[in-house]
Amino acid sequence: MATLAAAAALACIAPASAQTSPMTPAVAPAPTPEAAPLTRMQARMDRDEFLRTHRWDPPSDTWSLRQGVEPPVGVKTRAEVKAARDEFLRNNKWDDLRSGWRPMGGTPRDLNAISREQVRRETAEFTRTHRWDERTETWVDKRASAAQ
Repeated sequence: MATLAAAAALACIAPASAQTSPMTPAVAPAPTPEAAPLTRMQARMDRDEFLRTHRWDPPSDTWSLRQGVEPPVGVKTRAEVKAARDEFLRNNKWDDLRSGWRPMGGTPRDLNAISREQVRRETAEFTRTHRWDERTETWVDKRASAAQ
């Protein structure tokens, strides 16, 4: 069990170039002057340092910092990461038509800049995916209401 945990820890701290997937060939990139490959001794020291400062948490299936250990410099706290995520979700919306995020608010679109056919397509898509709720007097996403 300890060997498995140590192997998992090493995999977590191994450089991305050392990790390969079945879809990528196992060819190491040429070393660059600013990023020389880790030596075996450096990899062992990194692993030992990681195991000294982290513990495996079975309920959450993740590595977490041990009590009394400060995170490395430059690493955001969990609260900071969640705040950034919430701010992003508050300011952006997923656009299925473009398969990407688009900012909410801001300036409204200029409908004169798009063709009438594009307006028809977007209207048809909207009415296909939304319905008018008489009780709340708002448009409701059909997928969200079907999931409830």
